[in-house]
Amino acid sequence: MPATETVMLGDRPVGPGHACYVIAEAGANHDRDFDVARRLIDVAAEAGCDAVKFQTYSGRSLYSTKTPRFDYLGDLGAKPAHELLEDLALPRDWQPGLAEHCRDRNIAFFSSPFDREAIDELDAIGVPAFKIASFELVDLPLIAYAASKRRPLILSTGMAMLGEIEEALAAAVGADGVCLLQCASLYPAPPSTMNLRAMDTMRTAFGVPVGLSDHTLGTHIAPAAVAMGADLVEKHFTLDRTGTGPDHSFAAEPRELRELVARIRDVEVALGDGAKRGPSSEEAVEMYTKARRSVVAARAIPAGRVITREMLTVKRPGYGVKPKFIDVLVGRVARIDIDEDDVVMWEMV
Repeated sequence: MPATETVMLGDRPVGPGHACYVIAEAGANHDRDFDVARRLIDVAAEAGCDAVKFQTYSGRSLYSTKTPRFDYLGDLGAKPAHELLEDLALPRDWQPGLAEHCRDRNIAFFSSPFDREAIDELDAIGVPAFKIASFELVDLPLIAYAASKRRPLILSTGMAMLGEIEEALAAAVGADGVCLLQCASLYPAPPSTMNLRAMDTMRTAFGVPVGLSDHTLGTHIAPAAVAMGADLVEKHFTLDRTGTGPDHSFAAEPRELRELVARIRDVEVALGDGAKRGPSSEEAVEMYTKARRSVVAARAIPAGRVITREMLTVKRPGYGVKPKFIDVLVGRVARIDIDEDDVVMWEMV
């Protein structure tokens, strides 16, 4: 069935017919520096994003100490995953202050919780939603606990099959609405892995708002998703892509984040309402009359002369007799002298 549900994220409706909800994903790009985290919020607000999102986890509760190292992290992967994530974790006592700064900047604050304590802490702050990361989509007890807080859930679906999404949605019963994000769980993700058409598949299958979690380089994929009907978009961002953390290298820098939001809004305006009309008011000012074609005298036609087809041609501008009536003019008599290249008007014959 087509998606008809609208989910309220704070005071913003998300779903068909509403502006795309843009989430600036800070991830671990705060580098455990509170001032950097505040600056990230400033950048997201200045770019025009609707929300800025962090991640709330503990490395030791997230990863077994027996977890193999991740090759994609390069030198960073030399450290065991649980230690690396512990070093990157957002200090949880920052969250109320960051949420307050977001309120001051008129941008929503929320975070991806990775354990029950995180859900409790974020619920106490009053976040507008819980974002469940792709890797956690199979943690149905975690999803059910988040749903028990009666807030909206945003479920990222990287690597998930439809059956797994269906199970996650069943676990989310009780949430105040659910949104799904198409995602490729690669960092960065090549465009060939994005499969934007899967958004349509999920929208048809589940009837909920659907969007994109974008890990690609650049700012062109997310606006394409919006053109295809994405209701929300999430994009990692950073103050400096040369930073040493795992999320910096594929994240958008401040200029790119501003560009991303501007392109999304341009795409939304460009989509229009689908009705095929005549010239827009902007086109009618000049282009409709000057750049279209009409009948023009191919040679001088003296007053009183019977007009033949050879005396007429079609050129721009377009404020004369329409080309489709050129043969109607043949056989008529010129009322006045018509110079070569004059635009032929009905009152001339």
